[in-house]
Amino acid sequence: MKLERTARPPGRGAVSNPNSRYAEHGRARLEDGWWQDPDEPLRTTLAIDASRRVVSYNTSPDIPFDRALNPYRGCEHGCLYCYARPSHAWLGLSPGLDFETRLFYKPDAAAQLERELAAPRYRPAPLAIGSNTDPYQPIERRLGITQTVLKVLHEWRHPAFITTKSALVLRDLERLVAMAHENLIAVRVSITTLDAELARRLEPRAASPARRMATIEALAKAGVPVGVLVSPVIPGLTDADLERILAQTGEAGATMACSQLIRLPHELKDLFQEWLQAHYPDRAGKVLGLIRQCRAGRLNDHRFGHRHSGSGPIAELLARRFTLAARRAGLCTDAGAWTLDNRRFGPPAGRPSQLSLFEDTP
Repeated sequence: MKLERTARPPGRGAVSNPNSRYAEHGRARLEDGWWQDPDEPLRTTLAIDASRRVVSYNTSPDIPFDRALNPYRGCEHGCLYCYARPSHAWLGLSPGLDFETRLFYKPDAAAQLERELAAPRYRPAPLAIGSNTDPYQPIERRLGITQTVLKVLHEWRHPAFITTKSALVLRDLERLVAMAHENLIAVRVSITTLDAELARRLEPRAASPARRMATIEALAKAGVPVGVLVSPVIPGLTDADLERILAQTGEAGATMACSQLIRLPHELKDLFQEWLQAHYPDRAGKVLGLIRQCRAGRLNDHRFGHRHSGSGPIAELLARRFTLAARRAGLCTDAGAWTLDNRRFGPPAGRPSQLSLFEDTP
């Protein structure tokens, strides 16, 4: 049995490391005095993700894209609300602290992507980068996997959307600008709250709200299509910032906005309740009650058509507020408004395509 820390580790989002739902052995909390220093930081460890394919496909009616690429499993940003946390259980690890400290990376992501694009049956469509975990999380600064993926996409003239809450995306600004000139790229910057203290607790290793707003402005000024993802909206905790986020991102040059209500699948329900009790015990009951009103009396509703938006009067009010505020800010709320160009797709210059084998020769 593995013992758990009972003190909140500094610089991390989750309060604990609960069992994976697939684990053969459980963990139990035990206060035996073994850990005397609650301020001792938890270190991040890296391992190789040996997946054979880097592009995943979906047919979900709730998702406006059919393919995605995530260079990393787990995310050091430590966002407590992240709906990707339960996926760490598939690895036999905890969706809690393991998710933000035991990370996996795909060193051959670029090579795998190029093989996918070169397959004779492949047909291009916008690729979502960072739909599960952030492609510009802190370890990207050292590993540069997202950077190599963008290089392949640019060479093949393949369209892509990036979702991130990191200012590190500006490192690749030159390539993003070049791709934008060919209508191959768009970026969504995620902003949950403008309250710096709340953001520090919710998203401990992500860029501050001010830096994310500056990132939107820098991308827009450079000519890269940029939008804001106001997600997740947590009623009773972050929703007060909804109108201000949209107004400020519109002023910064964003052209598109979308939003999602908080989702709490699997272990995330307990992790979120534990976090609320640790950081905002006076608001916990109200926040959980409002979420249940948006989720048919539960903390999560997995039904298609309801997962992202919720249902009931509170969810409808949040949706109306978002729509009106986005309209006032001049932001488009149609997820399909960014129409990237698939027609330019093809192998890099000087590299023959599969079809060239059948072309007539003089």
